[in-house]
Amino acid sequence: MVTTALALGVTVTVLAAMTALGVAHSRTRMLSVEDYISARNSADTGTTAATLIASGMGAWILFSPAEAGAGFGGLAAVGGYAIGSAVPLLLFISVGVRLREYLSQGHSLTEYVYGRYGAWMYGYALLIAVFYMFISLAAGMTAAADALAFVADVPPWITATIIGGFVLVYTGYGGLVASIFTDTVQTLVILPLLTLSFAAVVVGLGGTGAIHQAIASANPHLLDLGFVPGLAFGGYVVIAITGSSVFNQGRWQRVFAAADDASLRRGFAIAAVVTVPMILLAGLLGVSAAGLGLMGDAGPSVALFVAIAAALPDWATLGVVVLVVLLVTSTTDTLFNGIASIVTADLSRVLDDPDERTLQYAARALTVVVAIAAIAVGAQGYSVLELFLLADLLGAATFIPFLHGLYSGRATERGVLLASVAGLLVGLAYFPTFHGALVALPIIGPLLPGGSFIHSFAGAAGVSALLSLLAARLSDGRFDLDSLAAEVHSLDDAAGPVADGGRPTDDGTGSEGVER
Repeated sequence: MVTTALALGVTVTVLAAMTALGVAHSRTRMLSVEDYISARNSADTGTTAATLIASGMGAWILFSPAEAGAGFGGLAAVGGYAIGSAVPLLLFISVGVRLREYLSQGHSLTEYVYGRYGAWMYGYALLIAVFYMFISLAAGMTAAADALAFVADVPPWITATIIGGFVLVYTGYGGLVASIFTDTVQTLVILPLLTLSFAAVVVGLGGTGAIHQAIASANPHLLDLGFVPGLAFGGYVVIAITGSSVFNQGRWQRVFAAADDASLRRGFAIAAVVTVPMILLAGLLGVSAAGLGLMGDAGPSVALFVAIAAALPDWATLGVVVLVVLLVTSTTDTLFNGIASIVTADLSRVLDDPDERTLQYAARALTVVVAIAAIAVGAQGYSVLELFLLADLLGAATFIPFLHGLYSGRATERGVLLASVAGLLVGLAYFPTFHGALVALPIIGPLLPGGSFIHSFAGAAGVSALLSLLAARLSDGRFDLDSLAAEVHSLDDAAGPVADGGRPTDDGTGSEGVER
């Protein structure tokens, strides 16, 4: 096993390098609050794809797909996970172009929902978005803490604190500009490191032929693409990931950061194509660990690390430590920025003409508070998959009504809100995690069906979609989608640059007179 001191040394070195790169890159580029939270029209196709890959491929990729393969249905479950991870990226090709058409100066998903529906739906969507991002932060911290605890006995609270602290430094300083740049660097390291790590583990376990033969003899159901529990898992994961991704503010930021519509389409498409094989490879190692009988007393959430421990020498696990740190850093900075951008955009509407410095200080302060809470939860060691499923249910019950208003002028706030709440209630009635407590309720409890994730997510999405469409059909109103543009505006003011690293030129002008 790698020593705790060595693992911590590698972790701090990697984080310090990312922090230095993020701060150095943003010193002369992050000029105003607009740059801080949107980096508008700055990312070409390659940069868009890279930042989507890094921000979406967090440390969970080393846990959840392998856990799905080892504990939820083998290849069928892993395939569903891979598809579910790609579908939201493909969905945003259409959604993103439409957002840029109607909200050319947009910053956040809450701006859209407030302008399109009103205050009540805004509050509901804000709750889902912040809750999802908090859970994602906590899950990322949990994944990193679990990984380093397994590899080198690093106490979880130390891992979570170190990662959260370093990421806060460069995201608090450079905002989305720093995040997109470090994402690009991380992608260039993560993809080859993931590929080499997976290949080395397969070779260490005896090669594909030997692995397949051993699993086929001992646990053939793990290789059965028609295995019903695996198909059910894959089905609800597609709905779950798609629903929650719509409320991932990091995705919305990258829609507005893309240089143009073509860069957006190509960038999101490339990210979808790259994501699928990475999920499959991670999941297959979980299948291998379970199929080869390597799990022992270990839980399915650490299946990939069980395979690594069986296949690689101790020194090689240092590469895994680097991989874990890079993966969790890439998603953590995205979520920190996502929270900051929502707060900043919303405060500009709530407060009476706030200046840029007020907006940035408020955004940074809330980001620190959320980061501390996520670090605390991440140190507890909860199941990464269960944390995500809890947040996913809210998104699954709401994303179709939520996006319906972007394509139909007949969707109304009342109809969308009622459809979303009804879908959530149906999902909760089936949701296994809460089922024991719910069936104990008087009167209602005995009437509830059995717990089932596929029924929970399919029911939540299906009921909310049908009710949203029905409510729109019954509506007489027509919302002018072109009016959305009037609801949002640039957050820059005449006060000039506010970033610590912003450097005005000699003419003393605002953002237009700044060196890049």
